[in-house]
Amino acid sequence: MEKKPVKITETILRDAHQSLVATRMRIGQMLPQLEALDKVGYNALEAWGGATFDTCLRFLGEDPWERLDTLKQHLKNTPIQMLLRGQNLLGYNHYSDDVVRAFVRKASQHGVKIFRIFDALNDIQNLRTAIDEALHCKEKPQVQGCLVYTISPYHTNETFVELAKTLEEMGVHSVCIKDMSGLLKPYVAEDLVKKLKAAVKVPIELHTHYTSGFGSMTYLKAIEAGVDIIDTALAPFSCDTSQPCTETMIETLKDTPYDTGLNRQELTPISKHFLKVKQDIIKEFNLKGYFDVNPNVLDFQIPGGMLSNLTNQLKEQGMEDKYQDLLDEMPRVRADLGYPPLVTPSSQIVGTMATFNVMMGERYKMVPKEFKDLARGKFGHTPKPISTSFLHSIGIKDSEIITDCAIEDAKEKTMEQFRDELAEKGYKNAPEEDILSYALFPQVAEEFFREKMRFLSANRAKELLGELMKIDDPQALKEHLHQALKS
Repeated sequence: MEKKPVKITETILRDAHQSLVATRMRIGQMLPQLEALDKVGYNALEAWGGATFDTCLRFLGEDPWERLDTLKQHLKNTPIQMLLRGQNLLGYNHYSDDVVRAFVRKASQHGVKIFRIFDALNDIQNLRTAIDEALHCKEKPQVQGCLVYTISPYHTNETFVELAKTLEEMGVHSVCIKDMSGLLKPYVAEDLVKKLKAAVKVPIELHTHYTSGFGSMTYLKAIEAGVDIIDTALAPFSCDTSQPCTETMIETLKDTPYDTGLNRQELTPISKHFLKVKQDIIKEFNLKGYFDVNPNVLDFQIPGGMLSNLTNQLKEQGMEDKYQDLLDEMPRVRADLGYPPLVTPSSQIVGTMATFNVMMGERYKMVPKEFKDLARGKFGHTPKPISTSFLHSIGIKDSEIITDCAIEDAKEKTMEQFRDELAEKGYKNAPEEDILSYALFPQVAEEFFREKMRFLSANRAKELLGELMKIDDPQALKEHLHQALKS
């Protein structure tokens, strides 16, 4: 039989810990094994994007751009892959084309070699700008377009194939089936991959989560059908709501036509390190860290990464007993909203609405702005048109309904406007990286900048004190202090 070696993208540095420990892994916890990971022979290391940007700023006190620089410094052989939400970038709103293009350019400059680009609604309009800019970056990164997989009366394998054909026409280098909730069944995966391989020429990658229990079986049937690349996670951060296990898949395919060529035993010390990291994170942030397989995800469809965050948030609010009520309400809200795939930001928007419905004991008594925006078309077209009567029932007027979200995107702030805002707040001549951080997460970024300035000021004060203590001449001491205060 012809050899068809399967490539592996490792998720330990991004989606794996996003799925199991709320994205709390620090760059310092990754550093000891970066060179070892780089030598494995992976197709890519998914290491940036998704929730990492927000979490770095909000919870870990890290600059996400500096994290990317560190990853680039240590990963010389293996491409760094990031997850990008099209016109959403990494935030929770749509941004102007100007901001989207600036972000993609800057990410490429800092070391992203593969852009995995998706839209929560599979709306092509929301993918165009990010894909176009990534294709024109001078560093020539690989650009991967996504089929956000979901189950509904409005989604079929045939509709996904049509989307893949459009993505190929747009110039992407590969197509990813992004199954963020573990909904893709083994034989459905086989059928979908066969149809994709017949319809497009670019490589097909499959990303799934183990939430439903299908993961490894789905991968095996997809591999037999011709899938080129699969996403896996090292053992300590695998399965549950994360990806199938890297070591298990390597061993499964060993001595077959699909042999990955990777050495499972070389991964043992790396996995031992990350097991300790996982234990430390669970202890530090008081997290659960594990999730039972739940086939009912086929109904509530919450993505793996969101489940870990949702559980943690309910715990913080003292509402753990409402967990099942929330899972039951999610599919009802999704149906009202036109069956959007549940992935950031739609998953958070639907999840928040379901939470309010459960908390209030009355459906749609309190409707967040983000939910109204998704319903009225600000983020693009939902698979099923939302009824006018429902829109009216949640307070949306006919004049507020949006038929072309690109027109609305053009009204969003530009880089120049965000630069001016930062200058007014006291951050003049801010680097483009800081402007982008602020554009995505204004309040969080501003607080991060303040903390960073306090830290730098305290360190400079210590340095200055040491310098002054070494100067004996009073006049020289006075001049040095004057220059230090001026700077």
